[in-house]
Amino acid sequence: MDAFQELIGTSLFALTGLLVILCARGLREFRRNRLFTQLWWAGGIALAAAAMAVEAVVYLGVVTESLLQAYVFFSAAIVGVLSLGATKVLHRPRLERGYTYYTLATCLAVAGASFLTPLSRAAMVSQGIIVGNPPLVLLVLSSLVTVPATVVLLSASVVALRRTWKWQTLLMIGGALILGAGGALYVASFPVALYYAEFVGILLLFLGLVGLPKPTSVAAGASRPTAGA
Repeated sequence: MDAFQELIGTSLFALTGLLVILCARGLREFRRNRLFTQLWWAGGIALAAAAMAVEAVVYLGVVTESLLQAYVFFSAAIVGVLSLGATKVLHRPRLERGYTYYTLATCLAVAGASFLTPLSRAAMVSQGIIVGNPPLVLLVLSSLVTVPATVVLLSASVVALRRTWKWQTLLMIGGALILGAGGALYVASFPVALYYAEFVGILLLFLGLVGLPKPTSVAAGASRPTAGA
C-alpha cells in the first residue's frame, strides 16, 4: 500500500510537469501565430497545471484553506477558459463575444465565492487526496461555468466534425465528455481516478483544439489576395 501511495504522489508531480509543458507549447503557438484562441487554450492548460500542483502539494501533507479554495476555483475555471478557445469554430462573432463576457464574469464570481467561503479540510481531504465536494453554493456557481463550457466544446466539436472529418475533432469530443463527467468521480470508491480523468480529458482537448484554428487560418490566408486586389 505504501508503494501504491508513493506511486500516486509521483504521478501527480509528473502530470503537473506534463501540463506545464503543454501550457508552454500553447504559449509558443500563440507567439508564433497570434491567434487568441491559442492563448485561451494555454490559459486553460495553465489552470489545469495549477490545480494538479495543488493536488500534489496537498498529497504531501501541506493543506491550507487557501489551497483548497484555489483548487475549487481552478477546477471550475479550467473547462470555461478552454471552451473560449473553441468558440471561433462556430463562426458567430456576437455569440463569441457574449459567451466570452459570460464566462469571464462567472469565473470571477466563482473566484470571489471560492475565497470567501470557508472550506473544511476534514470534509475535502482524505489520506492526502482531495475527495470531498465543496459547499453547495460553490457547486452551483461552478456549474454556471462548467455546464455551458461543456456544451460549447461539444457544439464546436460537432460543427468542426461536420465540416471536415478529423481525428483531432474526435479527440476533442472525447476530452470534453471526460471533463464534463469528471465530477462524478468525487463519489466513486476510488476518487484519485479524478486526477487522471482530468489529465486525460485536458490532454485530449488540447490535442484536438490545436488543430481547430487551421481551417480559419487557411480561410483568412485565402481571403488576403482578394482584399489586396
